Amino acid sequence: MADHPVDEKLPPLKMATTGLQHVAAMYAGVVAPPLIVGAAIGLSATELTFLTGACLFTAGLATFLQTLGIWKIGARLPFVNGVTFAGVAPMTAVVASTDDKSDALPIIFGAVIVAGLLGFVAAPFFSKAIRFFPPVVTGTVITLIGISLLPVAFGWAQGPSPTADDFGSATNLGLAGITLAIVLFLRRFTRGFVKQIAVLLGLVAGTLVAIPFGVTDFGPVADADVVGFPTPFHFGAPQFQIAAIISMCVVMVVSMTESTADMLALGEIVDRPADEKTIAAGLRADTLGSALSPVFNGFMCSAFAQNIGLVAMTKIRSRYVVAVGGGFLVLMGLCPMAASLIAVVPRPVLGGAGVVLFGSVAASGIQTLVRASLDKDNNVLIVAVSLAVGIIPIAAPEFYHSFPENARIILDSGISTGCVAAVLLNLVFNHIGGRERDAEDVTHPMEAGDGLEAVLAEEDEDDDAEQDHA
Repeated sequence: MADHPVDEKLPPLKMATTGLQHVAAMYAGVVAPPLIVGAAIGLSATELTFLTGACLFTAGLATFLQTLGIWKIGARLPFVNGVTFAGVAPMTAVVASTDDKSDALPIIFGAVIVAGLLGFVAAPFFSKAIRFFPPVVTGTVITLIGISLLPVAFGWAQGPSPTADDFGSATNLGLAGITLAIVLFLRRFTRGFVKQIAVLLGLVAGTLVAIPFGVTDFGPVADADVVGFPTPFHFGAPQFQIAAIISMCVVMVVSMTESTADMLALGEIVDRPADEKTIAAGLRADTLGSALSPVFNGFMCSAFAQNIGLVAMTKIRSRYVVAVGGGFLVLMGLCPMAASLIAVVPRPVLGGAGVVLFGSVAASGIQTLVRASLDKDNNVLIVAVSLAVGIIPIAAPEFYHSFPENARIILDSGISTGCVAAVLLNLVFNHIGGRERDAEDVTHPMEAGDGLEAVLAEEDEDDDAEQDHA
């Protein structure tokens, strides 16, 4: 009996090239979170390189857990794992609320460890509760992730430091625009592998364009070692702060929700539908990978949706291909010089590529919302209010200024507050006494319809009836 395509082992050369393609498709997504958090803390170029390498290394380990699996851990699907974007906003909120920035990473790592372990225990129960996380919830949350990260891209486009003289200069914004144009050009006029790595090629091209302007620094590469290892707890022993733990637990729920949705989608693509057992095993891999990641100075891990698109496009369904990609990630994490290459990329260039990268996350959320039955009034209200709550920290950063500092770690994360709002509203409208309203069609406020005129006409009819009766 022939192996299922998911369990097929391809020839070595094809395995290596297709595995590298998966790395290329998700590389920018893995290195972006450590860049954002590291910049917020004010890490040196050397420390930023170390943090980036650690995240690559732990992404590889998490991918091994997910694709190869051990015991009841791992979905054993072509599933790439890496640092989740969902944790970026809460982590930067932790950084902002920490007086001594040297404590920020230990506090984040402690919170991720606790959230990962709790998620591991909750995995089999969460797989049963997936009915409470329909597309209307997951789509809203994924959209908020993209929207919450776009300001980061806009900040990068202006330059590395708000206090610098050239912050927001025409040169910086021009470099961001050129990079964005290159990425869009490659996405529009190329195919296959080149199209998949358009963001990566855009970063390279943008960096080369930036050299004559004197904003490219090759120092990190020259100073980096060829071989290195992410020393456990390099930035200090983990610290456990209750507000940060709560915030990262909310992120873990978001991450588990995303991963579950991704497993369901990937199962359909590879013709091996993900059942409750598969989802539970996949969530165990996500959460255990997240709990282990901070030991080696990495962040929370989750599935990468862009790689699911790559599986669908190439029709290569082997999980061993993705495992080889995980091997490349580990090797890159063990080679600081390779990890340092991203530190060479000027911030405005990263900003131009970030518009596409983060905007694509928001677009993925909108795609999910398309399947959320928005022709129903209940779901429109859920999305409307949840998005509004989630956008508060972006549109009005000082909105929660009078709240306690510990509470602000959670409240200042639009992803966390938006997720909680979406889950609670979905329960209220679609699960608790919401049966009667379930079938109601949506009323569009900007669409011609019955509205006030119908109400007034109905009142006139009632008045006429009363007069006739009199």
